[in-house]
Amino acid sequence: MDSNKVIIVEGGSDRKRLQRVLAEPIDIICTNGTVSPYRIEEMLMPYEDCDLYIFFDADESGEKIRTLFKRAYPEAIHLYTERVYRQVETTPYRTLAAILIAENFEVHPEFLL
Repeated sequence: MDSNKVIIVEGGSDRKRLQRVLAEPIDIICTNGTVSPYRIEEMLMPYEDCDLYIFFDADESGEKIRTLFKRAYPEAIHLYTERVYRQVETTPYRTLAAILIAENFEVHPEFLL
């Protein structure tokens, strides 16, 4: 683990999209679909001293998983894509960069143009 920040996303496509925008080493964890409170705790145990960022899709399944994370980790910071894009993987890079910069992540400058 290279950072004290961790981003949790739903799937591998979300992770790849964020990795392309980020200009700093960040651990990005995929839930790979439906998760239980026990699975969440197990998945995040190695990251208990990190700042958690939740970045799920703006759809029904994303909101269900987000609700579980809000209960299990109320201190986590929630990032939201615009509803018009619905999914993190379909959100334009420039929009992702703006969302990440707002939370003090370093992004590649070409995504700010």
